[in-house]
Amino acid sequence: MLNRLSKAGSPQPGQAVADILSGDFNPSGKLPIRFYKDTTQLPHFEDYTMKGRTYRYMSEAPLFTFGYGLCYTSFTIGNAQTSKTEIRKNEDLQLTIPVSNTGRREGAEVVQVYVRKVNDAGGPTKTLRCFKRVGVGAGKTIQAIIDLPYNAFEFFDTTSGVMKVTPGAYEIWYGNSSAAKDLKMTKVNVL
Repeated sequence: MLNRLSKAGSPQPGQAVADILSGDFNPSGKLPIRFYKDTTQLPHFEDYTMKGRTYRYMSEAPLFTFGYGLCYTSFTIGNAQTSKTEIRKNEDLQLTIPVSNTGRREGAEVVQVYVRKVNDAGGPTKTLRCFKRVGVGAGKTIQAIIDLPYNAFEFFDTTSGVMKVTPGAYEIWYGNSSAAKDLKMTKVNVL
C-alpha cells in the first residue's frame, strides 16, 4: 500500500498514509520486536544471557508484545484441530485454526504459531515457528491451515550440544500475538 503510484507513475506515500489514517485501507502488520514498559524490564548491562531480552525468555508483560498489531476490525481465534497427536521422525503436523472476523470491515489477520518443549527448564518459554496471513470478510469465519514441519520441534539439546528434535511432549501455542492472553494451546508428543 505504501508503494502506491500516481497516474504518472511516481510514488505517493502521503496518499497511502492518508488512506490508512482515514480508514480507506485496513492495515494488518505485526510488530517484529517487543517494546518494554521501562528500563526496569531490561536485565543488567553485564548480563549477556537472553533471559528477559526477547519474547522467548521474558515473563513480564511489556508495553507492546512481539507480534502485536492493530487494524480497523477485530478477530477471534478458535480452537485448533491437529492432524495427529503423535509425530514420528520426519512427519509434519497440520493445524486447522478457525479465524473469525467479529468486526464490520473486511480485514487480514496474521495467525502465529509458537512451540515450546515441555520440561525444558533452560529453554525458551515459546519460539515462533510459523505464521500465516489470512483475509477474512466482515462477520465471516475461515479455516487457517498451517503446516508445521518436523524441524519446528527442534531445540538445543544440552546433552549432545546440538540443535535437534528430541522425543517428548511439546506445547503448540497459537493466536494473534506472543502475549499469553492472545494465545491458545494444544499438545503433541514427538516419538
